[in-house]
Amino acid sequence: MVFCAKCGASLSEGAAFCPSCGAAVGAAPPAAEPPGAAAAPMSSNVAAALSYLLGFITGIIFLVIEPYRRDPFVRFHAFQSIFLSAALVIVSIIWSSVFGALFFASLGILWSFLGLIWILIRLAFFVLWLLMMYKAYNKERFLLPFIGPIAAKQAGA
Repeated sequence: MVFCAKCGASLSEGAAFCPSCGAAVGAAPPAAEPPGAAAAPMSSNVAAALSYLLGFITGIIFLVIEPYRRDPFVRFHAFQSIFLSAALVIVSIIWSSVFGALFFASLGILWSFLGLIWILIRLAFFVLWLLMMYKAYNKERFLLPFIGPIAAKQAGA
């Protein structure tokens, strides 16, 4: 006597399908998905581009979120986002020190010139930020000078 593997109903000899549940006879039941193997809610290029959105905050978030923390492409862009944000903070601190010293040394005469240079530096970081989001969205692994190789090493790529 042959029984259905799915519902346990008795089957006649040579039956291809179970009359009770309709399952194929002799076929193994579909394997359940292992926990944590759920499909990612967004593709890796979208996640990589979003890792630049809020700088180190979204970079850290995408390094922690489960489906993306194992993806080398997302990890690389998340680390590069963190390092790019850190570079902006470091440049801001250094510029503030230099700007303050030059402002007082020149008695405010160089204020407009130094302010223009600072605006250009910030604009360059903004354009770089947009470029990195664009490159990540187009599935390109664009390494920035100095911080790109460090990010690649941290991502394990």
